[in-house]
Amino acid sequence: MNGVHDMGGLQDMGPVQHEKDEPVFHAAWEGRICAINAALRAMGNWNLDAWRHEIELLPPADYLRMTYYERWLRINEQLVVKHGLVTPSELTAGAPDPRSAKAIPALSAAVAASHLGRGIPSSHDPQVPPHFEVGQRVRARNINPTGHTRLPRYARGRVGAIVRDHGVYTFPDTNAHFQGEKRQHVYSVRFPARELWGEHASPRDSVHLDMWDDYLERL
Repeated sequence: MNGVHDMGGLQDMGPVQHEKDEPVFHAAWEGRICAINAALRAMGNWNLDAWRHEIELLPPADYLRMTYYERWLRINEQLVVKHGLVTPSELTAGAPDPRSAKAIPALSAAVAASHLGRGIPSSHDPQVPPHFEVGQRVRARNINPTGHTRLPRYARGRVGAIVRDHGVYTFPDTNAHFQGEKRQHVYSVRFPARELWGEHASPRDSVHLDMWDDYLERL
């Protein structure tokens, strides 16, 4: 979808600050949020694409104000209420309502690990033919969806060349809205920097984007 989260290629967002020997987590609470997120995902009430879309639905002011893991905390709070795992009053109180339904079996570390360890379908699927081939020049579709998409705004309508076929994967645009996996080929597409940002970009630079079949059109 179009929103403040789609920052790729935008000016005035500041330089990327490299932190030498950066820790995995800058504070203990970030590690706890990461663990809570993994446990909730293991329950299977939503998928990764639906989770990403929930981040996109954050109000722009909140999205820009929050840190990375603050966004994780906020959307997980929203998702557990939306899917009936926690009531709003329980979330506010920080304690379960004795009258609320209990998950059976209770979620344990072992149960979460077994769910998270489940493999995804093989990317090799002869029953799903590719729409494009390596070496082919393609154009990214110029779309402005109201729902989830992994097609970045700065690449829409731009021309590139396919350099690799990664195989078959779930289509995020439908999966995020529980409309089916719609598995299709994903390609690494090379876009020259000048194609994306004009003549002031370096002629030596390029960007490789992973693009699903439905994101591309023939020239």
